[in-house]
Order: sequence, then structure tokens, then C-alpha cells
Amino acid sequence: MDKDFYLQYASIEDKHWWFVGRRLILDQVIRKLRLSKNSKILEAGCGTGGNLRMLARHGNLDAMELEAMACKLANERQVVQVQLGSLPDNIPFTDKYDLILMLDVLEHLDDDAQALRTLHSRLKPGGWLLITVPAYQFLWSEHDDINHHKRRYVLKGLKQVVSQAGYSIRYSSYFNSFLFPIVAGVRIIKKLIRSNTNSGNSNDLLLPPKPINQFLSLLFASERHLMDRFSLPFGVSVLLLAQKNTQTYET
Repeated sequence: MDKDFYLQYASIEDKHWWFVGRRLILDQVIRKLRLSKNSKILEAGCGTGGNLRMLARHGNLDAMELEAMACKLANERQVVQVQLGSLPDNIPFTDKYDLILMLDVLEHLDDDAQALRTLHSRLKPGGWLLITVPAYQFLWSEHDDINHHKRRYVLKGLKQVVSQAGYSIRYSSYFNSFLFPIVAGVRIIKKLIRSNTNSGNSNDLLLPPKPINQFLSLLFASERHLMDRFSLPFGVSVLLLAQKNTQTYET
């Protein structure tokens, strides 16, 4: 991605409804793990750092990022010292971790399976892996092109690649489900007219007016109360929690 796109990300990541809602969902999932205060946590691919403050509340946090511009913006938050690094072969830390997060990262990688195997080796026994990815190839849009995505996932396919990398799946669900019909409809319509208006720009990250943004934040985040009880059957994104051994996930 170019510099302007990272700057746009950094400018809205603390308040845009999608980031706010996702952070609240992730925060609840992590709290259910009941990690100790000195747990070691790694965010592999932290982007411009919008999740760092939330994650640092759950343990001792490390973070890495491939792109130098994003790394610089993340470090301006002064939460942790984000290091340049990449998957699968350039992790700039030597520790073993209680929790590793890949939050909308796996879809960027040429070899998702090898990255998962590498992170498996960096988890402590009983350590957790938490992944989010975009769902459904038919939802592919200009936003995916701009973000250099390689693929979108269905839940079954993500579970398969994670299991084959040596993990036990503890929980998996679609999310951003309430808004799925709207998002799907808008993206399908855009595809139908794209050949006539191929501007190369995406407005997915534009910040809505404050009342709308607050409503969408609350609506999206409210899904965490359902996800606490069961897996959602469809959505714009997928969440998966896996473990290195047989410890169970508390619901």
C-alpha cells in the first residue's frame, strides 16, 4: 500500500466503526482466555498500531510489522517498540508466546500455511492463536486490491489450513453479520458498474458522520454478546481461535 493509504488508516483507526467494533469483539475473546498479567503476547502484523493499547492491557506485548511506514506510524503511538518483521521467516523476537494474533494479516501472505506453522513453533505449550480474516471471495472489492490481499476465506477453509498447521480449533465464527446483507449488496452492485467507473479508489475507510458512526460501532460490537454463546453462520469477516494443545476455551 502507498503512503497515503497508511496515513488514512492511522487517522481513523481509533474511531471508525469497523475498527472500534472489532476491537471490542477481540477484547472480549481475549478476556475469556484469562491470561495471566505477565503473559507474553505477539501481534504479528500490527499495521499502524490501532490494536496496541487494547492488547497491552492483557499482558507483555511485542509487535511486528512488514511495512516501514506503518511501523513508523505504530511507533508514534508510544505503546510498545514495534519492530520491522515479516512472516514466515523474519520474526524479530526470540520469545515464546502465550498468545499470538494475526488480525487481518493471513490474507496478505503468499504462503498462509507456512506462516501458521512458523507461529506454531513460537507458541508456548497451551499457547493461543487468534486470527481474523475477510470472508467470502464473492465479496472481493477494490478495497482488497488496494490492500494487496491474496484471498478471502470461508470458515471451513480457514479451519482446514489452521488444523493442518498443527493447531486444535477451539472456537470459530463469522462476524460483522448484522451488516452483511448491506455490505454484500453494495459490493455486488459496485462490481456490476465497475467496468464503467473504474476509478481505482475505495471509500470503505471513509469516516461516516458521527451519529451514523456511533450507531454502526454499537451495532457491530453488539455481536460479541451473541458470539459469547454460539458461532454466527455468516458475516463479512471470520474469527478463529486455536491452541497448541488440548486446553479448552471457556464459554
